[in-house]
Amino acid sequence: MITVKTFECNQLQENTYVVSDDTRECVIIDCGAYFEDEHQAIQQYIEAQQLKPVHLLATHGHFDHNYGNDFIFKTYGLKVEISADDAFLINDLPGQFESMIGIPLHRQYPEVGHFFEEGETISFGHHKFEILKTPGHTPGGVTYYNKEEGIAFSGDTLFRMSIGRTDFDRGSYQDITNSLHQVLAKLPPETVVFCGHGPKTTIGEEVRYNPYFS
Repeated sequence: MITVKTFECNQLQENTYVVSDDTRECVIIDCGAYFEDEHQAIQQYIEAQQLKPVHLLATHGHFDHNYGNDFIFKTYGLKVEISADDAFLINDLPGQFESMIGIPLHRQYPEVGHFFEEGETISFGHHKFEILKTPGHTPGGVTYYNKEEGIAFSGDTLFRMSIGRTDFDRGSYQDITNSLHQVLAKLPPETVVFCGHGPKTTIGEEVRYNPYFS
């Protein structure tokens, strides 16, 4: 059985997830932890549950989902894993931050640990995540999906009754619409979706009520 712990992080109330199973191996998804108390909360949870982090995953390359990559590297020695289509974002988090926020980000980030290949899966403990390509919010946006547990981590592709913005650099409304209809809508309706911001939802609820699926 998979356990999902959610941490709401940084100025943009981004969702960071620690996902583990009974082996106590865990993956950290979208570490947006910016403040020291956020770092401490994640570290204390991992220590209290006696977890072993084995992957640091990003659904996409925006800074608010990757603020804490330096903390994870310093603490656990893990480098972020992400789609190569978002290399232009993840390789310059300080520059991306300054261009969007207007002030410098004085942090040093390690190089990317791994760029995903087509059809790759992520393994931890007794479980695996399929990597589903869901571009639109960014060109390299992905969703992590575990069929057995019926859970998905959508980043900013899908929110409860909404979707991520497509007016950022290389965003595409057509691509995100295709991701909704051709990828996410084909998942079982009972699939629980953990979003990049806001509450979780289900595929069935979104297909039925989210106007972007109509």
